[in-house]
Amino acid sequence: MVLIPLALAQFICSFAGSNMNVMINDISADLHTSVQGVQVTITIFLLIMAAFMIPGGTLTERYGRKRCFRTGLVVYGAGAVLSAVSPGLGALILGNSILEGIGTAMLIPPVYILATVLFPEVTARARAFGVIMAMGGVGAAAGPLIGGLITSVFSWRAAFVFQALVIALIILLSRRITDPIPPDRTRAFDIGGVVLSAAGLILLVTGILMADNSIALALGLIVLGALVLLWFFRSASAKEKAGGEPLLAPSVFRVRLANLGLATQNIQWLLLMGTSFTVAAYLQVVRGYNAIETGVIFTAATLGLLVSSLAAERLAKRRAQKTLITVGFVLAIAGIGVLLAMVSDTSGPWAFTPGLLMIGVGLGVMLTPSVNVVQSSFGEEEQGEISGLSRCVSNLGSSLGTAIAGTILVAAPGPGSYTAAMATLAAIGLIGLGAAVFLPAQQ
Repeated sequence: MVLIPLALAQFICSFAGSNMNVMINDISADLHTSVQGVQVTITIFLLIMAAFMIPGGTLTERYGRKRCFRTGLVVYGAGAVLSAVSPGLGALILGNSILEGIGTAMLIPPVYILATVLFPEVTARARAFGVIMAMGGVGAAAGPLIGGLITSVFSWRAAFVFQALVIALIILLSRRITDPIPPDRTRAFDIGGVVLSAAGLILLVTGILMADNSIALALGLIVLGALVLLWFFRSASAKEKAGGEPLLAPSVFRVRLANLGLATQNIQWLLLMGTSFTVAAYLQVVRGYNAIETGVIFTAATLGLLVSSLAAERLAKRRAQKTLITVGFVLAIAGIGVLLAMVSDTSGPWAFTPGLLMIGVGLGVMLTPSVNVVQSSFGEEEQGEISGLSRCVSNLGSSLGTAIAGTILVAAPGPGSYTAAMATLAAIGLIGLGAAVFLPAQQ
C-alpha cells in the first residue's frame, strides 16, 4: 500500500515530461506559438525539477518525508489545473514548467528515501525500486501514447486534467504512508547553496538552448553556468570544513561507485527524453502524423521498458548490477542504430518498431540497478541528500536530452537534422557505456 502512491507519483511526474511531445502541433496552433515554444516549455519543466531536486531532498530531513511529499502533490496539482486553462504560452510555462516542476522537486526525493529506508534488504529494495522505476519509465515512454489518445479524443488541455485527477488520487492514497524517520527541525537549510546550484544549472541548460541563436552567447552562458557551479562546490566545501551543513556535502562525490552510478543515471534519462522528443517531433513535423498516431508508434518503446523494468527483481538475483547497466546501454545504442537504418522518408510506421523496442528494453534493464547503485552507497542518515542529488542528476539528464535534441532540430531544419540529433544521442550513450564498464563487477 505504500508502494502504490509512491509509484503513481513517479509515473505522473515522468508522464508530464514526455506527454507534451505529441501535442506539439495542437499546442502550437491553440496558443499561437511555435515548435520551439513548446520545446522551451518542456525543457524549463525538466530544468526546474533538476535545479530544485537537491533542495527538495534536504527539506525532507527538516520537515519530514510525508509532509514534503503531500505538499509537492498539492503544488503540482495546482500547476496542472492552471496548465489546463492557460490562455497563452506564458500561463502554460507558469503552470506546467514552474509549478509542476517545483512540485515534482518536492515530492520525488521522499519517494526514493521512503523506498530506501522501508526496504533495507538488497533484493527487496530492488523490487521496490523496480516497481517505482517501472512506473516512471512507463510514464515517460507511455506519455506519448496516453497523451496522444487524450488529445485526439478530447484536447491537449484534457491531458492536464488527467494529471490533476491522478494527483488527487495519490493524495488520498498517501494518507496510509508512515514516515519511519522523525523530522529534525534543527537541520540547517543552505539558502545560498540553493541559489548558486539553481543558477548554475539554469545557465548551463539555457546556454545549450541558445546555441541555435548565437554560438557566442551559448558558450558564454555555458561557461558562466560552469563557473557558478564551481563557486557552489567551493562554498559547500568551505562550509563542510568549518563544521556547517551545506546544501550538498562535497564528500558524497568521494564515493567512486556512486559517481559512476550517477553518470549512468544522467545519460539514461538523457537518452530516454532526447529520443522521445526527437522521434515525436519527426513524426508530427515531417510525417504529419497526429497525436494518437504518434503515441501508438511509441507503444513498442513502452512495452519494452515496462517488461524489462518489472523484471528488475528477478534480474537483480541473477546478474550483477554492472552487467545489467552495461547490457542496457548496448541495447539502447543498438536500438538507435536500428532506428536510423530502417527509417526512411518512404518507410511505413512499422519501421520504427524494432528500434524503439530495443531502446525501451535497454533503458528498462538499467534504470533500476543504476538507482540501486547510488542509493545503496550511503547510509540512512545521508538518504535525503543523496536522493535529492540522484533525482537532480536524472532530471538534469532529461532536460539536457530535450535541450540538445531540440537545439539540433531548430538549428538545421530538415530531415537530416533528425538523423544528426539521434546520432548525437547515440554518441552520448557511448559515454554512459564507458561509465558502466568501470563499475565494480561484484553484485
